[in-house]
Amino acid sequence: MSPMLQTAIGGAGTFVLAVIFIVLLLPHAGRLGLVDHPAGRKAHAQSTPVIGGLAMLLACALTFVLLPGDPGRASIGFGLAAILITVVGAVDDRYDIPWHQRIVAQIIAALIMIYVGGIRIEQVGNVFGFGSFDLGVLSVPFTVFATVGIINAVNMIDGEDGLAGSLVLAALAMMGAAALYSGNDTVFLRIGFIMGAVAGFLLFNMRLPGRAQARIFMGNAGSALLGLTIACFAFRLTQNPGHPVGPILALWLIPIPIMDCLVLMVRRIRSGRSPAAADRGHIHHLMRQGGFSVSATVFTLVGFSLATGLLAAVALLLHVPQLLLALAFVLMSLGYYWLTSRTDRAVAFFSHLRWPRKTQVECRMADTDKAQS
Repeated sequence: MSPMLQTAIGGAGTFVLAVIFIVLLLPHAGRLGLVDHPAGRKAHAQSTPVIGGLAMLLACALTFVLLPGDPGRASIGFGLAAILITVVGAVDDRYDIPWHQRIVAQIIAALIMIYVGGIRIEQVGNVFGFGSFDLGVLSVPFTVFATVGIINAVNMIDGEDGLAGSLVLAALAMMGAAALYSGNDTVFLRIGFIMGAVAGFLLFNMRLPGRAQARIFMGNAGSALLGLTIACFAFRLTQNPGHPVGPILALWLIPIPIMDCLVLMVRRIRSGRSPAAADRGHIHHLMRQGGFSVSATVFTLVGFSLATGLLAAVALLLHVPQLLLALAFVLMSLGYYWLTSRTDRAVAFFSHLRWPRKTQVECRMADTDKAQS
């Protein structure tokens, strides 16, 4: 059986399993305390089960258990780390534990991935223009830092129905294409399976015709799981012998979560606040204020991610220096920092991008009408 057919069948199976686990968990969400109630910054209109992360983990775990043959060291390490991070995330969804305890769990998960799975960042490619740069003794701390950063970037972008899941699905699709290009059939297969679980979750999380709000959320359990997944496969793809996939490409596979996270954390630190402080300064909040609907926000950001990921991949194939790609990402982030340093300027910018244009009031009225219908 060809890798593409095997991946398609496995992904379809994981999709079905995710749907089954969601249906099974839905009636028990209240008893488990896994329900997100609208309050404060939370804009959803009704209490919503937070079971997406657990359902995706169960679907992926069952699929990997049923796979024939030795799962391999990398899969075992990732699996153990994923279980830890998802369970801690579910506890956080239930009891709202302090953020520093979540960080400790994320660090432990990264160390499991490193020492059990053998997955780490050992080189960052020719990003400085002087040949491949090996990290040496900095490999472990850099891998931990990158893993924790990606997990929290995905968590912070999870602010609109379908947004985080769709961005992760797009990133996984691009990673799958990169794995296929580089001849890494094992990673291609694993990515396909996880894409099936994410798609099953999105079936209940996206806003669809006749459904004004998501039926379930992924919660911190889901965002942590998907962040760890992105980190794991980005490292596995870019750290192969011969490095057929340049490490700099990883930045351009999830540009929105990384850029949004970096800019907001710098801004919070400069204003004397905790980098983990919550606010409504994320890119999706600004787009909504600029008149974008929830669905338009999701599709626009996913389209941007796919476009930049494709352009970066083509640039690498054309042997564009990795230093230029790194500088382009830095310049994009600096530009976004300048744009969002004034809320009115950012809102005006996104308002001009939106067509047909809507005012902030019109957007809120439309959402209210949908929620009441």
